[in-house]
Parts: sequence; structure tokens; C-alpha cells
Amino acid sequence: MSRLKTKQGRWLLLIAVIGLVLLLAGCGAANNSYTTADLANSNSFWQRNVVYWFSYALDTFAKWFNGEYGLGVLVLVIIVRTLILPLTLKQVKSSKAMQAVQPQLQEIQKKYKDTPEKVQQETMKLFQENKVNPMAGCLPLLVQMPIFIALYNAIYYNSELREHTFLWLQLGEPDRFWILPILAAITTFVQTWMMMKLNPTPQQGPMQFLLWVYPVLIFIMSYQFPSALPLYWFYSNIYTIVQNYFLYRNNGKTAAMANVRAAEAVKSSSKGNKKSGKKGAKKSR
Repeated sequence: MSRLKTKQGRWLLLIAVIGLVLLLAGCGAANNSYTTADLANSNSFWQRNVVYWFSYALDTFAKWFNGEYGLGVLVLVIIVRTLILPLTLKQVKSSKAMQAVQPQLQEIQKKYKDTPEKVQQETMKLFQENKVNPMAGCLPLLVQMPIFIALYNAIYYNSELREHTFLWLQLGEPDRFWILPILAAITTFVQTWMMMKLNPTPQQGPMQFLLWVYPVLIFIMSYQFPSALPLYWFYSNIYTIVQNYFLYRNNGKTAAMANVRAAEAVKSSSKGNKKSGKKGAKKSR
């Protein structure tokens, strides 16, 4: 049963990642570019009311650095990731709550391993008693997705950005030296690896699968797309790596405390069973 769930999780992750790749590739297939004014007057509601503001912010931040759009992308990433920090904190809180009940969850799975229905009932009861919502960690990701797609569109379609250079990069052209795609893939790998180590969950199988697949896909997209996009991914990965270090740095202590509590609970329950057994024996005498 657990193997089947792991395989299903792997396929769902693979389908989700491929879907994102196709979505981004489809967005960039037309190879169009617009000025920020064009986006403001666009017939598309999405471009006029969402992408326009991200493109406008890019132009504004670039002006702060004398037209350096590479630094403008950095400022925009920092602002966007900071604005969605409350959602990230909610996700972290949910993941830590899930981690805290893992010892009890493992005991339930061992105790009722032959009755899957009982495992589900006891698991739901455990979640309710500890006020854990297993879906809470996914909701922030769903809210963040439109933001990241809008940021992607703003970077890809901004004509001013396409004409500028940053370091060795022509922001409107792919990095043919492979340096930025490699950096984007490496930081994606590090970010996923950190999440696995700092936030252990029952979904280690799918996460292990994603650890190797996602960086490869990021490398392929980074090699094909304009350099501004892998630059954004690289900035975002660095931000996330630093952020997760500070958010999850006490996770080891939290997990150890949870294991101690679980062990104490098991001991107390076994003592209670022994006492009840002795009382029953006395009554029978």
C-alpha cells in the first residue's frame, strides 16, 4: 500500500513539473516582447492588470541602478518573496506540526498495519486532536503560483530588459556558456535537498524523485530560455536556501523533543495497561 502511494506520488510530481514546463514553454513559444506601455493597453486582462505591474516594477528598479535590469530582477525577487513570507510561514508551521506527530503516526501504522481502514481512522483522529491540516502546506503553493507566473511573464515579455546585458549575459538571449543554467540547476538541487533534510516527511520517496528530476528540467529550461529567467530562478533559489536555513534550523531539536514525548507516551500507556491488568487479576482472585 505504501509503495503504491509512493509511486503515485512520484507520478503526480512528475506530471505537475512537466505541466509547469509546458505552461512556461507555451508562454514563451511566441517569442513576443512588449513595452510596459503595451502591456498597460493590452486587450488581455492578465497582461493589463497583472503582468503590467510586474513589468513596471522591473523598469522602476532597473532605473535605480542606472538601467541594470539584472539588479532590478534581484530587487523584484526579494520584494515578491518577502511579501509572500506570511504564506511561507504558514506552510512551515503546517510542516512542523506534521513532523511533530510523525512518531505517533508511525505507531498507528505499525499497530494497525493489517487494517488500512483503521489506520485512516486513527490518523484522522490524531490530526484532529493535534489540529493538524495535512493540506495546509499545499495551499500557500497554490496561492504563490499566479504570482510566479506573472513575474515570469513580466521578465520574458519586457522588451527593455531583453536589450540589456548583465555581467556576461545578454538578458534577452540564452546563456550559451552554460554557466547560469548550471548555477540554476545546482541551487535547485541544494534547495530541494535542504527541504528533505530539514523537513523530513512521509513523502520522502516522491521528494527523492523530485530531487533529481527537477534540477534537470530547470537546466533544460534555463539553457533554452532568455537569461533573465534562469537569473530569476537563481536569485529565488538563493533566497529560499537562506530563508529555509533560518526557518528550519531548530527542526532537529523539535524532532528530538517529539520523539521523546512519543516515547514517554508509549511508556505511560504501557504502565497503564500493566496497572489495569494487575487490577483485573486482583478482582478475579
